[in-house]
Amino acid sequence: MRRLPPLRSLEAFVRTAKLGSAKAAASELSLSPPALSRRIKALEDFMGKPLFERKSQAMYLNSDGQILMDAVEPVLESLSEIVEELAGEGGEYRLRLGVLPLFGTQRLIPRLPELRKLFPKLHIDVDTSGHAENLLGDVVDAAIIIADHVDPKLYSVRLDRNTVYAIASEAMMREQSIKTPADLKNHTVLVHSDMPLIFDAWRNAIGQPKLKPAAIDHIDSGPLMLEAAANGLGVAIMHGSHFSDAKDDRLTRLFDTEVESPYSYWFVCRPRALKQRAVRIFHDWLLKAGV
Repeated sequence: MRRLPPLRSLEAFVRTAKLGSAKAAASELSLSPPALSRRIKALEDFMGKPLFERKSQAMYLNSDGQILMDAVEPVLESLSEIVEELAGEGGEYRLRLGVLPLFGTQRLIPRLPELRKLFPKLHIDVDTSGHAENLLGDVVDAAIIIADHVDPKLYSVRLDRNTVYAIASEAMMREQSIKTPADLKNHTVLVHSDMPLIFDAWRNAIGQPKLKPAAIDHIDSGPLMLEAAANGLGVAIMHGSHFSDAKDDRLTRLFDTEVESPYSYWFVCRPRALKQRAVRIFHDWLLKAGV
C-alpha cells in the first residue's frame, strides 16, 4: 500500500480550507493554533508543496490545495459516515445537529420529547455555532439555519416563511412616543448579524427606503436581541414568530404593517448525509411534526 499522510493532518487541512482561518479551525478541532499549524505544515511537507496562500489572518487554497480538497473531502466524509453507522449498530445512534439558539429554544427543544418517545435510541449533540452550513460533514451532520438562500449543492428544505416586525419594550413605549416608523430616527435599531438585509427589506416595504435610525446595532444572537429590546436598548427588527413564540410581556409590536421577510429557516445537509439513519429519522420527523 502506498504511504498516506496522517489522517489528523488531512482533517486539519479540510477544516482550515472550509473556514479560511487557522485560528477558527484550531478552535473547531480543540487544538492550539501552533498545533494546527504543525499539522498543516506536515501535510505540505508530505506533498512537497504549499497548499495555501496566506494573507494576514486568512488562509486560501491555492490551485494544488483545491485539487487536494476536491479529492480528500468526499473521502473523509464517506469514512466518517461508515464509522458512525458501524458505531451505532445494535445500540444508540447519534445526530450532530447545528441549530441557532432561538430556534432551538422556541421551536426545537420543546418538541424533542415527542421524538425521544418515537426513537429512544436517537441522541442529538447540538452545536449552536453560527453559519453551521459551513460545518456540514465535519462538525455537524445536518443543520437548521436562517438564510435568504441556500447553496444549491446542499440538500435543503424550507421550514417556514415569515413576516418582519418592529419590536420594542412596553416600558420604552410608555416613556417615549413611537407612533410612526419615521419616529425611529430618534432610536437605535437592533439587527441580527446573520440577517443584514432584514432592515432594508422592512423599510423598503413600508415605503421609507431612506429612513435612518439614530444608530444600528448588530447582535449575533436572537435571544440576546429580544432581551436587549425588552430592556429598552433599541427597536429590534425581527421575525414575527420570534416575537409571538417568546411570549414576553415586556415586549410589544410596533405598527401593523405586514412585511414579508427575505429570510427563512431551512433544514440543510449534504445529500449523502440523508443515507445516515440518524439524519434520515430527524429529517422525516421534523417535516412531519411541522416544527
